[in-house]
Amino acid sequence: MFETTKRTLVEDQRFTGGQTDTQLSNHRLVRVSAMRLTFTRVDFRYCIFDGCYFRNCTFDSCDFTGCRFVGSNLRGSKFAGSRFDYASFERTDVDPEILDDSCPERENLKERFARSLRINFAQLGVVDGVHKAVAVELDATAIHLRKAWKSNESYFRRKYRGWARVTALGRWLNFWILHFLWGNGESPWKMFRSLGLVLGVMVFVDKLFFRSGDATTWYQAACDAPQVLLGVAPDLGLPGEYLALVTITRLVALGFLISMLIKRFNWR
Repeated sequence: MFETTKRTLVEDQRFTGGQTDTQLSNHRLVRVSAMRLTFTRVDFRYCIFDGCYFRNCTFDSCDFTGCRFVGSNLRGSKFAGSRFDYASFERTDVDPEILDDSCPERENLKERFARSLRINFAQLGVVDGVHKAVAVELDATAIHLRKAWKSNESYFRRKYRGWARVTALGRWLNFWILHFLWGNGESPWKMFRSLGLVLGVMVFVDKLFFRSGDATTWYQAACDAPQVLLGVAPDLGLPGEYLALVTITRLVALGFLISMLIKRFNWR
């Protein structure tokens, strides 16, 4: 039923020079180190880097497909042109710039790559890295969900058929609405923009439907809208159903705001 993977163990070793076109796939590298060396087109596929130290190294067009980095230090190393399909990171010190030039091409793999790095940066308390990984993950998710129901690429049309395609459309709509409202918790500007839109709708509804017959001006309606939204306005004779809807909107907005604040400051 099973056969050995013949993984080669390399333990407590140090690279004495750079490597070019070297085959190192399916190795377990334990406490292996290198400093200021260049690795060009090296095949690291399915390797496990456990407690390794690669400081200020350059990995040019290397293949890290299926690799796992655990408790390693890659600070200052560059990975331009390298491949990280299905790679994962755990408690590994790596520069957030790896997200700029080393993401996988396919959106679903890019999403997983960014998610792994997001969790990794969270374990180390690297706040900037977390936010950068979240941004990449959200962009990849948006593209992947849109292609799932819309793209004519054979991969998506084989995977998403019938109701699966309808479900993908629903997931994309849900993602797009939340992204528009508050950037899925990552954009304070979008949150305040949504509040501005809510206030604008309230001014329009108040002036044209509820108090159109009196002397209320657009300016007065604009002044009253924030008070109504916050629940501190005097009795303006507005319908109870409308005030109930405003209350629900206020509670939802407050929940979004608290969630965003927690995400922003829970690292401190």
